[in-house]
Amino acid sequence: MKRRIVRIDANLCNGCGKCVAACSEGAIEMRDGKAVLVEDSCCDGLGACIGGCPTGALRIEEREAGAFDGKAVEQRLEKALHASPEPCGCPSAAAARPDTGAEAAAAHACPSSLLSAWPVQVMLVPEEAPFLEGADILLAAECTPFAFADFHRRFLRGRVALAGCPKLDDPARHVEKLTRIFSVRDIRSVEVVYMQVPCCGGLVRIARSAREASGASFPLRPTRIGLDGSIIESAWE
Repeated sequence: MKRRIVRIDANLCNGCGKCVAACSEGAIEMRDGKAVLVEDSCCDGLGACIGGCPTGALRIEEREAGAFDGKAVEQRLEKALHASPEPCGCPSAAAARPDTGAEAAAAHACPSSLLSAWPVQVMLVPEEAPFLEGADILLAAECTPFAFADFHRRFLRGRVALAGCPKLDDPARHVEKLTRIFSVRDIRSVEVVYMQVPCCGGLVRIARSAREASGASFPLRPTRIGLDGSIIESAWE
């Protein structure tokens, strides 16, 4: 049957998660940093999710889709109620992570800073900076040092740090800046450290886009950090 239902343009979605919060039927989820319609039967087609989208990635269209099912909505919401919560926005909108204890933090404490170059903000680092030549780069979301207790020893040793926020900064400017850096400097590798919240995944997309635009072929490793300070996933690509 043809009916009104939402369509999400993944190319326009910036992973902010506002549509997830606006969808009271639970028809939209964040997957790999993008909003997706996961259940046609849970979308009522009214478009409450559209108004808060900052990029215009959502629209209502008339197409072939299964009928709206109120019972399916109830079952989905009940399942979500008892599942482990997955934040849909920045950490400021989520519950604080559990205290891991001072003793555990002290056991992994780094005796001194391992920061090797300054500045660290992506937009402030000159692409001609000598310390970028042949560097292993750590591209870190600005929240990650607060979540990962052993940040310096685990991620900074032997690397040049660059930092940014994919939600508050201008992603296009970051892509342009990193493309220039990757083009003029012989970068050996890039590890992107980001939080598990959807908006933070934009930093990985920025790094991939810049690598592709520059024509460079260095290995890249996205490393996702949980709100509990754990490494959720990390693999070279």
